[in-house]
Amino acid sequence: MIRIQIAKETDITILALLGRVTWAESHGHYIDDKNNLLEYLNKNFSVSKTEQEINNPKNLFYIVYVDDFPAGYAKLVLHAAQENVTSLNNCRLERIFIQHEFIPLKIGQQLLTFVEEKAKALQLDTMWLSVYIKNKRAIRFYERNEFKNVGEVNFLVNGKEYENIVFSKKI
Repeated sequence: MIRIQIAKETDITILALLGRVTWAESHGHYIDDKNNLLEYLNKNFSVSKTEQEINNPKNLFYIVYVDDFPAGYAKLVLHAAQENVTSLNNCRLERIFIQHEFIPLKIGQQLLTFVEEKAKALQLDTMWLSVYIKNKRAIRFYERNEFKNVGEVNFLVNGKEYENIVFSKKI
C-alpha cells in the first residue's frame, strides 16, 4: 500500500537519511571527486540541516511510504524566486526523490501528482524545478508531466558547476 503524508519534526532523521541515500543514488555517479560527494552529502543532508529546513515555514516536506517503509520524499519551497519564472505565486519542487529499488513502482508519478494538488490547494499557480542536463530519465519524466524548459542555471557541488535545466509548469 502506498501512502503519502506531510513530514513532521519527528520525521527529521528519516528525511535526512532519505535525502542522503536518494541524492547519492540519483546524482552521485555524476560527481567525479567522491570526497566532494561526501562533503556535499554531509553538508546538505545532516540531521541538523534537515531540522533547520523542516522548521522553515516556506518549506513543505512529503514522505511517500510503501507498506509503511519510507521510500522517497518531496520538498516544496513556497514563493521561491527564479529569474526564468515570471510568477511570484509559485513553488519550487526542490527535491523529489525515490529510492532506487522503488522506482519501478512508479510512485514518483504519484508523489508528483500529490504535491501538485497540494500546491493548487495553497492557491499557487506555477511549479518550477531544476534538473541536471545529463539526467535524461528525470528530464523525460518532467517533460511527460508537461513541464517546459524555461532556462538554465548552474548547480554547485563544492565549487564545481553542473549545468541544470530550469523547468516550469502552470498548475
